[in-house]
Amino acid sequence: MNILYEDKELLVINKPSKLLTISTEKEKEKTLYHEASIYVKKQHPKNKVFIVHRLDKDTSGIVIFAKNEKLKKLLQENWQSLAKEREYLAVVEGTIAKSKGCITNYLKETKTYQVYDTHNPKQGQKAITYYQVMAKKKKTTLLKINILTGKKNQIRVALASIGHPILGDKKYNINKINKDRLMLHASKLKLVHPKSKKEFIFFAKTPKEWFNIYSEETKLYEKNHQF
Repeated sequence: MNILYEDKELLVINKPSKLLTISTEKEKEKTLYHEASIYVKKQHPKNKVFIVHRLDKDTSGIVIFAKNEKLKKLLQENWQSLAKEREYLAVVEGTIAKSKGCITNYLKETKTYQVYDTHNPKQGQKAITYYQVMAKKKKTTLLKINILTGKKNQIRVALASIGHPILGDKKYNINKINKDRLMLHASKLKLVHPKSKKEFIFFAKTPKEWFNIYSEETKLYEKNHQF
């Protein structure tokens, strides 16, 4: 595991793409939770971890675990106010004309777990996604994304809804440009500890796939954030 931070109460990990955060009906052991649980139990057999939030299987980046149930509940119940900044990097299809923008969607989930935009405030859950263009090429755009809400598949649906789906997104990119992975990465998280009120800022190193496409821009991003 790529551990970003650890203390007596928190365990912060940079999750790789193609790894589930928690188990499903089909997969119980190949998960980040399972790996984190094994890790803390090696320190002491009675140790436990509790998932605070999750990332999609194909999304890489920052995932927070609590080491006790009380902290887990405090974080989950107050996540919107405690997670001050949730920043992602994404490479999307096409060149986006605007330098920045805000996408508002109303998300609903089908019985087969497909999230979609209903365009109806009365039917779906409101999701707000901000984006800023970092660089452009002929067929792709590199974006920095911040979310005010943390809905399932929010960023993927938002970018697909404006005609710029994420590269490698086999679920929401109808063109299905061949890419080894989903080009979405949770790169930065600013979090306030609910008990101590201490502010943490976590950074997750950008995967090599970004350097293959946007080498200079990725290096500059990490330099500016002091990775």
